[in-house]
Amino acid sequence: MLVAGNWKMNLGHADAVGLAADVVQVTADATDAVGVAVCPPAVWLDAVAERLRDSGVRLGAQNVHPEESGAFTGEVSPPMLRDLGVHYVIVGHSERRQLFGETSAFAAEKVRSAQAAGLVPILCVGETLDEREAGDAEATVLDQLAASLDGVEAGDLVVAYEPVWAIGTGRTASPEQAQAMHAAIRGALADRFTGGDGIEILYGGSVKPGNAAELFAQPDLDGALVGGASLDAESFAAIVAAAREAR
Repeated sequence: MLVAGNWKMNLGHADAVGLAADVVQVTADATDAVGVAVCPPAVWLDAVAERLRDSGVRLGAQNVHPEESGAFTGEVSPPMLRDLGVHYVIVGHSERRQLFGETSAFAAEKVRSAQAAGLVPILCVGETLDEREAGDAEATVLDQLAASLDGVEAGDLVVAYEPVWAIGTGRTASPEQAQAMHAAIRGALADRFTGGDGIEILYGGSVKPGNAAELFAQPDLDGALVGGASLDAESFAAIVAAAREAR
């Protein structure tokens, strides 16, 4: 089980450091059984890393560029993240795809580069509401998954299923909908990689303390990529506790 908090573009320096300290404190009893990570904005990675030092909470980044160095103004490379103590990096989030035009091919470049640098990519896939209502949800997600893993060899990897229509909307896929998609993703991973059925698959999409336990009870859900609820330490801790119970 893994519960990772995506703080997105939120929090000033003091609030980010304070939240990191609070998360360390309120999840201390659970990190022996559940993987816990926080993904702050890039500008606060170094400061948050200091707060996480010697704790069971791991550091994640929200984005990465596939090149190691070069003329890519404003970008951050995998070796730079590794040097800051980053363990996980989110790749292919729907907001990157929709707002910044990032393709699955670009996501695949990032996955390959992150793995080569010793980072663990959290690869996000998910369908829009139109795609789900048209009956194309599974085909869309599996096509996106395959394209985002193009050229990727077996290695450290986490997949996050995030239905686009449930991100930041307050809507959540039903446990049955989430389980069905997670099972399809697990099957695709098993077909692609030796041992691929053991890759952790997280659910993301308005995960909250009130729905976490029911989601985690599904056999193919291995945790959550948490958005808004990760900005409150107590809410985040309640989701971590639900993951520990489900484990």
